[in-house]
Amino acid sequence: MVVLSELREGSSPSSSTHGHSISTCGPRSSTQDHRYDVFISFRGVDTRLNFTKYLYEALVDANITTFLDDEEVETGEDLKPELESAIKASRASIIVLSKNYASSTWCLDELVLILEQRMKSNHIVIPIFYHVEPTHVRKRQSSFGDAMSKHKQKMDEETDENKRSQWVQKMDRWNKALIKVANLKGNDINGRFESEFIEEIVKNINRRLHLPLGSIRPLLIGMDDSINFITSWLKDGSSHTADILTISGIGGIGKTSLAKHVYGLYSREFQTSSFIEDITRKCDGKFNGLLDLQKQLCYEISKPSSIHVYDVSVNTSKIENALARKKAFLVLDDINTLVQLDALLGSKGFHPGTKVIITTKDRWLTESCVLFKTNIRPKHAKHFLEGLNWTESRKLFCFHAFMCNHPKAGFEEVLDKLVKYCQGLPLALEVLGKSLHNRDVGYWEGCMEGLMKEVSSPVNNVLRMSFDSLLSKNDKELFKHIACFFVGTDRYVSETILEACDINTRSGITNLIDRCLLSIGRNNELKMHQLVQEMGRFVVGQESHDKPWKRSRVWYHKDSFRVLKEKKGKGNLLGLALDMRMLEKEKLGTSFELKTDALSNMYSLMLLQLNYVHLYGTYENFPEELRGLCMHGFHLKSIPSELPIENLVALDMSYSNIESFVSYSNPQQLEKRQKLDGPCIKEKRLFCSLKILNLSFCKQLQSVGDFDLLPALERLILRNCIGLLDVCETIQHCVELILIDLSYCKKLEKLPRNIGMLKKVKTVLLDGCNLGESQIKNMDMDSLEMCTVNNIGINQKTSFSAFVGAIPHDLKSFAMSLPRSLVTLSIAKNKLSNESFPMDFSCLSMLKELYLDRNPINSMPSCVRTLPGLEILSMDNCKKLKSVEYPPRTLRKLFINPHDLYDIEKVVFNPEMSPLQLSINGSDDASWIIEGMVEIQPMVSVEEKLLHRLGWTNLDFLNQRHMGTNYSESEIQMIYEFGIFSTRYEAEEMPSWFRHRSEGPSISFTIPSSSPNNIRGLNFCSLQRLRGFDEIYPFAGHFPTTPMMTVSNITKNRMWIYERHRDRFNVGGKCCWVMLSHWMFGMNEMDAGDHIIITVTERRYVLVKECGVSLVYDEGEKMDEEEDVLGYYKSWNHIIGGDLSPFQTTTGEYILEKGRFSSHGIILYPYHRKFITEGPDYQVKERGWFRSLSPKEA
Repeated sequence: MVVLSELREGSSPSSSTHGHSISTCGPRSSTQDHRYDVFISFRGVDTRLNFTKYLYEALVDANITTFLDDEEVETGEDLKPELESAIKASRASIIVLSKNYASSTWCLDELVLILEQRMKSNHIVIPIFYHVEPTHVRKRQSSFGDAMSKHKQKMDEETDENKRSQWVQKMDRWNKALIKVANLKGNDINGRFESEFIEEIVKNINRRLHLPLGSIRPLLIGMDDSINFITSWLKDGSSHTADILTISGIGGIGKTSLAKHVYGLYSREFQTSSFIEDITRKCDGKFNGLLDLQKQLCYEISKPSSIHVYDVSVNTSKIENALARKKAFLVLDDINTLVQLDALLGSKGFHPGTKVIITTKDRWLTESCVLFKTNIRPKHAKHFLEGLNWTESRKLFCFHAFMCNHPKAGFEEVLDKLVKYCQGLPLALEVLGKSLHNRDVGYWEGCMEGLMKEVSSPVNNVLRMSFDSLLSKNDKELFKHIACFFVGTDRYVSETILEACDINTRSGITNLIDRCLLSIGRNNELKMHQLVQEMGRFVVGQESHDKPWKRSRVWYHKDSFRVLKEKKGKGNLLGLALDMRMLEKEKLGTSFELKTDALSNMYSLMLLQLNYVHLYGTYENFPEELRGLCMHGFHLKSIPSELPIENLVALDMSYSNIESFVSYSNPQQLEKRQKLDGPCIKEKRLFCSLKILNLSFCKQLQSVGDFDLLPALERLILRNCIGLLDVCETIQHCVELILIDLSYCKKLEKLPRNIGMLKKVKTVLLDGCNLGESQIKNMDMDSLEMCTVNNIGINQKTSFSAFVGAIPHDLKSFAMSLPRSLVTLSIAKNKLSNESFPMDFSCLSMLKELYLDRNPINSMPSCVRTLPGLEILSMDNCKKLKSVEYPPRTLRKLFINPHDLYDIEKVVFNPEMSPLQLSINGSDDASWIIEGMVEIQPMVSVEEKLLHRLGWTNLDFLNQRHMGTNYSESEIQMIYEFGIFSTRYEAEEMPSWFRHRSEGPSISFTIPSSSPNNIRGLNFCSLQRLRGFDEIYPFAGHFPTTPMMTVSNITKNRMWIYERHRDRFNVGGKCCWVMLSHWMFGMNEMDAGDHIIITVTERRYVLVKECGVSLVYDEGEKMDEEEDVLGYYKSWNHIIGGDLSPFQTTTGEYILEKGRFSSHGIILYPYHRKFITEGPDYQVKERGWFRSLSPKEA
């Protein structure tokens, strides 16, 4: 039976009450007992003036309290007391194991003490093997062996028996400590870039100590004013209008970085959002570039459509309609023309409260668009980004060059010259700073002299220095190839082609990334900053300013057309790209006929792109050295037989008119083929080097066969070949095949029976093949028996949906025939219901990724539970999906995002599940549960014994109000999340058993000390009403949108800010209601004598009249039945008293909000700042941590 306390601030409770305590979640992570975050143990003679100094400065810059011993000379044999105290007062230690580390008895004593702290407490130990081998440390070899021998010699020479005994004990401790530290997972700096290595260490410390990331990545140095300006613009705008902000400035000034930062902070506050990056380059580089951007924007802000529209005006209308329906946040990055702006914004205006940020080099462009010529002209603000000032420029440069905010001694003079040369441009400061890292002063001075000799633009000169610093010819050629032809191309495809061109991409791409010349996008595409790409093309252009045929590469379509038209291409040309649509777009196209012999003298040509080019003549004159050939829109119906493609590794003929590929369609051809014998084997292996074949969007293509002519094929891409009926069984000869893409081949009638014979297939894409309605023919039983013993590996997103027959048992049969090494399987958008799936997928024991998106399933198919190694499960936009029960415990990522009103109702996990990344939406239905996150049920279905256990007795609304169990009748809901039960119901007064009350939104009290039993929770209640029109606050952004309560333990410096899940509660005629909550606490969360403050943060339309509190205690004798009522809820992992580390802002302060489960960080809004005054507004947090049940309970 529960005893409720009657509390009066500062007084003792009555004889019927029992007082006790509240404590923190899990192990105490507070720094109140720690003076330092990190202690650095190092050998001064080795690293004091270099690595350790830079590490210390990086830690301090990241706001990590770090202890570093300033004394160079060791005094005395014993460890200084202040060093011993510092180790014990630190939460973590970094041990820099350098060459002479073991020669110092102080270092060895520090090591022993640090490892003792690790055993006694949660002290974190991070070893760094600084140019030493872990095995040398473990076995005391090399310099460590020499040092320990010297210590032993000193011990042997000791004549004093007591001191000798002490030496023996010390030697034993030191040897054991060296073995232990070498066995720990450490960080080896060998072969690493020191600045990036140090940044990785700082991130690791932040992650493991759960500190805010602060200034680890000061990429926005000098932009505080701009961030504050944009934040103010976003927050203070009226919700009745739409606003546009134009951020302008030169290239490389930081417009995109600033917009990305702000978008990351605030995009979740809007109903929908979209960031369209790099608009100008995407439009200029592709004929349908603007259409693609429109499709991306439509997809991100509205419901996806299966209808493909290829008209800019129609897509603009779709965007207008979508923006009119929802409050949106858009960022349009690098707008360059009115055509782009009009196509992406339209002219009909936006939903009230919508915010649009435009970045452009032309500050006057926005107000010239058609939207500003209408009667619904939006509010427009402008923000011009100028270069960094001297102090900011110097700080940014130093960060990249020295990994700290100030220069090394002796570098000041040349540093100032270089900073002045960069003219405050952030991109130039970053690129030049990184290229000079770890270089001596002489190298810096030589760099400065080289810059002064250049005659082109200063920015280009700065970027050119990074290119010139590349040490090998291979890396320079690789950079020029990518800058001219491969930006935006898949990394694997690029590497395959370039490796065939005798370019080393494995080390080359890494080197380019290290020099800030290249990056890899989220879809594994090669990315390059526009200024960097322009610099690379400028380097190639310098080979011949006005004669493009004398260059090594020709990428500009006008120049390429000229080279082919005038037939001036020679053996110097390595690559050429021409897209006739781009010439037509620029109104430069002519009816001039291009002939194949224009290529006859380009005998070194290896890369050729001829998109929508009609060539006339024989193809036997094509260059024989071709490695990559792209001919989109090829006009012939078959590939010319005389095309010399023996050396070709990649052939892309998408959007072409070909009807068959390497197919002998008439009897004469077939007969000739059958007569081929040994001497003709070379002719049969016509495509003997081809690794990538792309025939996507070839609408006339009906069959693909004779794969024995493609022995080296690795990727077969037939996406959107809507007329494709057959894939030949000769595919079994493609023994190197790793990817097959047959997505959206909706007429596919026949699949090869022997595809299971292929042992290297890693990816098969068959999305959108309408498998639920298809009549695809499956394998016969003989084939199945043969295939079930084969191994085929898959490691990319895959869709085997087209293999699925219309009958459920066919899917089961095919699943049994799939390769045992299959890693990824996608069956997206195939009209598959639960009945389409077999009961067992255990034959796919190696499957790691499963994609069931956009299928009409109502629950997770049972066969998913039979996958023992599944790591990624996605069921996005499955409109009928209602439940996901017990997915495999090995899962690492789970994506469940039903579209619009089709929301999930039940997600339950295996108790032994691994931590995972979770992306999921829930509904506001009367009853649903996402185990470990939130549970909602109608109050009428809550068990009486649970209410009794919570101390919720004599609730009038339970006795007086009839409640049903269905959606239409039940209005009052019980919500459980974070160890907190809560409900809202219409009433004009609080329950009578709340004796300790206070007017207004806050109450404070001191926990009484007279109770013999422990506090296990508290009940908190508040009486709220709607504000009158004259009481409504004007600024919506300053108030939470959902009920928010804060419990602060002032004595223990603990605080929980709870932002409650939005329920279906509607205010009735009384305009007054009660919010009732029960907070469960673990051991030591609250103690007698602790001072507690509970606050309800008032919302814009809501006023809090009164609040009250009542403590709930354990009884002297446990009641097993009642304990079991709460046992399940206490087993949840992310509750007060459990693992709340992902919700921690600063030490001991937590924001408990459900959206954090699927986000990358924590945002502090103005209403949080009343309670949390320190730390950045946005704090990055690690993903992949959600776990439904506590590991202890599991």
